[in-house]
Amino acid sequence: MLKDLPDHGLPLVQLKELRRDLVVALQKCRGAVTMDELMRIAAVQAAISAFEDVISDLDAELEAAA
Repeated sequence: MLKDLPDHGLPLVQLKELRRDLVVALQKCRGAVTMDELMRIAAVQAAISAFEDVISDLDAELEAAA
């Protein structure tokens, strides 16, 4: 089923990998988490959510046109 879905040319997978890498880096850190680190993860998460919303809208348009 997932093979049939278009990726719409958006970097969603790369953003999710970046988020994972940032979280893993925090887990390895022994000191306190900085606000900058949290803000970077939050920004990546916001971008992921925005892309997922766009993909959902595009998929809905494709379904409506079919």
